[in-house]
Amino acid sequence: MNYEETIQYLYDSVPMFQKVGASAYKEGLYNTEELDRHFGHPHRKFKSIHVAGTNGKGSCSHTIAAILQAEGYKVGLYTSPHLVDFRERIRINGKCVSEEYVIDFVEKERAFFEPLHPSFFELTTALAFKYFAEEAVDYAVIEVGLGGRLDCTNIISPELAIITNISFDHTQFLGDTLAKIATEKAGVIKPETPVIIGEYTEETRPVFESKAKQENSPITFAQDDKEILTATPNSGQGFDYETKDFGRLHGELGGYYQERNANTVLCACRQLISMGIIKDQDCIKKGFANVTETTGLRGRWERIQTSPTVICDTGHNVAGWQYLSEQIKKQPCKQLRMVFGMVDDKDIDRVCELLPKNAIYYFTQASTHRAIPVEKVKEDGEKHQLRGNSYPTVAAAYTAALKDADKDDFIFVGGSSYVVADFLTDF
Repeated sequence: MNYEETIQYLYDSVPMFQKVGASAYKEGLYNTEELDRHFGHPHRKFKSIHVAGTNGKGSCSHTIAAILQAEGYKVGLYTSPHLVDFRERIRINGKCVSEEYVIDFVEKERAFFEPLHPSFFELTTALAFKYFAEEAVDYAVIEVGLGGRLDCTNIISPELAIITNISFDHTQFLGDTLAKIATEKAGVIKPETPVIIGEYTEETRPVFESKAKQENSPITFAQDDKEILTATPNSGQGFDYETKDFGRLHGELGGYYQERNANTVLCACRQLISMGIIKDQDCIKKGFANVTETTGLRGRWERIQTSPTVICDTGHNVAGWQYLSEQIKKQPCKQLRMVFGMVDDKDIDRVCELLPKNAIYYFTQASTHRAIPVEKVKEDGEKHQLRGNSYPTVAAAYTAALKDADKDDFIFVGGSSYVVADFLTDF
């Protein structure tokens, strides 16, 4: 098989949450442990940092990886979902795993894993851990896929755990209250292992404190010990931060929500300094300023072009849109145009409540079975006085928006990671 055939085989042979949703979710760690045993427990052969949470996991994971790379370490990075190419999920020092490695893994190991019927994420995690071990990374930054306690990444024993925040998402798996969701996320807290909590609520803090006490794990609440003193939008891209302990930093990532992510990362950096992992604080400045180039991160308030300005962002749930909607509304422009679609496990009604009513909408659906049909997206939008036309694909919607736009207009593409994925793939 060539690379394209191999990836199609994976999509067709093992259930993939990104494509089919709930039917791909497998509770429990049996398959993970069997795969890990078969490959000789590769996760024990490198040190790791584990990142969980509802929103911000990807940005925090990439930023920490960029900082560790600037420190001079060989750094593995495992994140999901991918936007354009499967290989984005597995990187070392920003470079994606090779096509040849993916092909060889499937061809050599399919006789073992096919009878197990693993999920796509279980198999991908095994591939990543095997690759990181063979390439002898110094540290791997591992992003949780879903939840924490039963996520297949949770076999690792990290040097540090980070939980960015808790909000309502994937409630069919994680629970219908913030406390229940926090309990699942808190599963990444390991015995005598420091944990950083980015944000908490009255409902979630006791859950984290109880789990940390049970595991005898030092816990830091970044929300209480703010590193970010001020955040000023930079005329070029991102934000300039004044910090308590690290002076002035330029953060390349531009979403309003990045201030909280930055605060979480800096609190984690303080811990990494105390552990002797970060030795030169200049690496923190370099990491923040060069995240996308260093690690390949995309889709976080990403500017595609100017005249007209085109921005895409992977924010996809109510908590994320509380920030995105405010930022979009404040963009200076002649006309705001929104290419918008969502997937079936998100609260589209509450998101539509947040969306700007003065925009022209180009309702659409991503090329995943999980996409909410464009007719329903338009119907839900119209309930909230959102006006526009429907388009069968993201490409058609964006093409129409670009054709209609004046050079002083602002086009936003998003609503779902999958909408952004289709957009970046096509354009």
